[in-house]
Amino acid sequence: MKSFRSRTLALIRDFSTEEQLFLYHKARELKERWLNKGNLDDFQIKDPVNIYIVFVEPSTRTKESFINAARFHKNARVNIFDAEHSSFNKNESYVDTFNMLTSYGDYSIFVIRTRLEGVPRLLERKVGEFAQRHGIERPAFINGGDGRHEHPTQELLDEFTFLEQNNFENSHIRIALIGDLLHGRTIHSKVDGLRIFKNVEVDLIAPEDIQMPEHYVEKMKSNGFEVRKFSSIDEYLSTNSTAKIWYFTRLQLERMGEDILEKEHILRKAVTFRKDMLDKISEGTKFYHPLPRPKMNPEIPTFLDELALNGWETQARNGFWVRVVLLSMLGGAITMECEETTQPFAQEDEYEFIIPAQIVHGTKGLAKEGKRGIKPIENGTVIDHIAKGKSTEEIFNTVVKIRKILKLYDCDSADGIFKSADGSYKGYISLPDRYLGKKEIKKLAAIAPNTTVNIIKDASVKEKYRIKLPPKIYNFDEIRCKNENCITHPKNGENVAASFVRIGDKLVCEYCETPHEYSEIWMI
Repeated sequence: MKSFRSRTLALIRDFSTEEQLFLYHKARELKERWLNKGNLDDFQIKDPVNIYIVFVEPSTRTKESFINAARFHKNARVNIFDAEHSSFNKNESYVDTFNMLTSYGDYSIFVIRTRLEGVPRLLERKVGEFAQRHGIERPAFINGGDGRHEHPTQELLDEFTFLEQNNFENSHIRIALIGDLLHGRTIHSKVDGLRIFKNVEVDLIAPEDIQMPEHYVEKMKSNGFEVRKFSSIDEYLSTNSTAKIWYFTRLQLERMGEDILEKEHILRKAVTFRKDMLDKISEGTKFYHPLPRPKMNPEIPTFLDELALNGWETQARNGFWVRVVLLSMLGGAITMECEETTQPFAQEDEYEFIIPAQIVHGTKGLAKEGKRGIKPIENGTVIDHIAKGKSTEEIFNTVVKIRKILKLYDCDSADGIFKSADGSYKGYISLPDRYLGKKEIKKLAAIAPNTTVNIIKDASVKEKYRIKLPPKIYNFDEIRCKNENCITHPKNGENVAASFVRIGDKLVCEYCETPHEYSEIWMI
């Protein structure tokens, strides 16, 4: 049996497809029993638990449905945290605040919504460490929405609603996502949430200014989704081939810059449904919306409320049953039958990106290699192939960046730009009597991957390494996530170190999942 106690739902993919489907099955069972006034005791959390509702950002549906879902559990002590009058206003960090809240009971579940992105993942790690230090059961964290990043519990109720419309058959879904796809966190959660369906077709309907970020589109495609883009509902309807599930999201005006806000009228027109569109809708179509919808100029106007297209009211109601079940799971009342498998943990080599290379020439920096002005060294390090194939300006800037970040400006050394045999250019740094440690080589790999490091001893190359982009980059003072809403960004004052993981040829922030080119993470 699998227990969900101490699990965190920061991203929708924190629950596997099988675990999500299990949750939807239990939510269906709970809803049927509730509506038929059946016995609900087996959904109740049995052991005492503290459930904290911590909404630093305003909310109605998510907050109130979680409050009521928490109060369903008779053994739960429900705490509605008053963020406006808390120590947050005294500049206390998130970690310190939640460390103290965790110490007030044996087991706690936190439901948190914040403007900053990556907070739930940070708390899972840091507060979990605090609990372990003090012999307290690790708390569970539920992301009720973090900035424009994700909203996994909304995704849970959305997918449950789609399954319900599909008679709980998950072989295929075609869905139109309409509105502010750039800032809409409920939309971003669908990149992974829709994987519960075996065959997925997604139609993205938004003007270019608020279209889905490209890294999410690429992720959808890598998940096997078929993706199409349209700039407006009118363009979409002109195809005469539309989805039967339409999912609207409001324009997130509070997250938009001035350049986008100036186009509000044009953007709104492109994603707002009109009466004259009704006869172009396929029979059996349902409209959904995470709500709220604006009272002025809503994307789904009120004339639709009485029509069969209205699926958003049932969708909103489903939030209660889904969240009751989620709390039941995290509270240990519901366990999942599964075969427990124990496999040896594969320890990843932290330096697997440093690859030994064949030594072709025994010396480095000789005139025969065409490196004019570089004197051969007796002992030390030669960094070669810097930014090979790029423009000479990019190569020069990379050489300067390497020197600054690795502090290679206080030693006898030389550098240059040279032409390779294939006609491309590359950079070169020669460091007499200076050897790079592994941590420095790791830093070098994140500044300028695909370079070569030569270790020279007694005028001969003794070791040679080709370095690739590391699988993870962290513990460096000079790196920073470019997303100013990330919990790690210095402007937010939380003193959280930036950390990146390699996905393909990109580096992705471990907290807010913003993708970066390797050149973008350095503050220098």
